Amino acid sequence: MGRRIVKIALLILFILGTIYVAFQVSPYPSVWIVRYFFEKEAKTANDRLSAFVPGHVSGIADIGYDTSDPDALLDVYYPKEAATNGELLPLIVWTHGGGLISGKKEHLENYCRMLAGEGFVVAAIDYTVAPKGKYPLPLRQLNLALGFLSTKASVYHADASRIILAGDSGGAMLSAQMANIISSEKYAKMVGIVPKIRPRQLKGTLLYCGIYDVTNLNTGGEFGGFLKTVLWAYFGKKDIFDDRYAQSASVVDYLTPNFPASFISAGNKDPLLEQSRLLSAKLREQHVVPDTLFYPAKHHPELAHEYQFTYDESGKAAFSRSIAFLRKVTR
Repeated sequence: MGRRIVKIALLILFILGTIYVAFQVSPYPSVWIVRYFFEKEAKTANDRLSAFVPGHVSGIADIGYDTSDPDALLDVYYPKEAATNGELLPLIVWTHGGGLISGKKEHLENYCRMLAGEGFVVAAIDYTVAPKGKYPLPLRQLNLALGFLSTKASVYHADASRIILAGDSGGAMLSAQMANIISSEKYAKMVGIVPKIRPRQLKGTLLYCGIYDVTNLNTGGEFGGFLKTVLWAYFGKKDIFDDRYAQSASVVDYLTPNFPASFISAGNKDPLLEQSRLLSAKLREQHVVPDTLFYPAKHHPELAHEYQFTYDESGKAAFSRSIAFLRKVTR
């Protein structure tokens, strides 16, 4: 009996040791765990928004924007009347969040339908999430999606001369970088991406809860482990502080006065709040004054990461402010 207990104990130690080693040598174990919970919550958030979806919106799913890439799909939503009256509407290109390691365009369906109901064409894009999709692959995919949509805009009742880049969390990071690639030739060369649309086509950005400085993230606390996983998975290394190319993802260090008009927001209890405040401050230094929606530190109820998809009083206020901004910059 004693020998059996020893064998069982050794087996347990071996299994635990193997699990520990797996977490140390690859980001995948942590990614799989995070992805499961993130995508479960994202689906729940999307389902909750179904009650607010207008009935006059049509959608087209799974449009391929790069036939050589199975991940390169997008969905388009537009008001039904646009198909009959021939009006071309401003185009919002929304890149989903999920920490760059999870998420799907379908998780944004109801929010995109809500935006489309306000008189816009909305395209939700998919991209290859990390660790498979390492920097800068998602940016290259977003760029190709923009090129495709610009060329095919009228097919989807959109006006290619009035494009908005939008995103949440990791998607906001990608959208901000893409806006800078489009508006700064020097930055585009640094990242190694030739933009598929012209600066005059880009009318603004709508950025919620994003990361804009990868070298200034608080990797301590309960959110720190997640951020470490994201950096490792997306850049392919645990430490990026000696990697100048990885640091090019810190868009705040490369802004110019040509950056487009922007709406920036994050909740008062979002662990990434200071990232949004930093982007706002850096844009002001470039004399690009953003439209911002931030809340007092003592705001109640506390507004967590991705608060805008919780369609309570604050979520509705954020939606209204977003629509007002979008109409202003695309009129």
